Amino acid sequence: MEPVLPKNKKIILFDGVCNLCNNAINFIIEHDKKDVFRFASLQSDLGKKMVSERGIDPEVLDTIFLIEPGVVYYEKSTAALKIAKDLSGGYSLMKHFLYLPKFIRDGVYNLVASNRYSWFGKKESCMIPTPELKAKFLD
Repeated sequence: MEPVLPKNKKIILFDGVCNLCNNAINFIIEHDKKDVFRFASLQSDLGKKMVSERGIDPEVLDTIFLIEPGVVYYEKSTAALKIAKDLSGGYSLMKHFLYLPKFIRDGVYNLVASNRYSWFGKKESCMIPTPELKAKFLD
């Protein structure tokens, strides 16, 4: 049975075996005081389906995607900064980096993304959310 996608939540697709990505998701959950986001790994059937529906190669795991259902999707630095915009605390101020040219923002993003496994490590499998967090994950 296919999961019902929430219409009033933004969906973050992430590399589920990447330590940096998993830590980022935990950080987002901790600072998502308005309960804006839901999550799915890019390795999950749902994650693959969602990127494929948008004409993206489902094997591409080197970016984070932010999907605003029925609206648009963002990737790389734009996704990260749009996510930060909805976080509690001073993190919302990071949205001002959106004014930097995309090629500069994505250049930095690509440098980190291409080295994330060697710098931060990799898990053998996707993380399993705790029972308290399970409702925030779509897969």
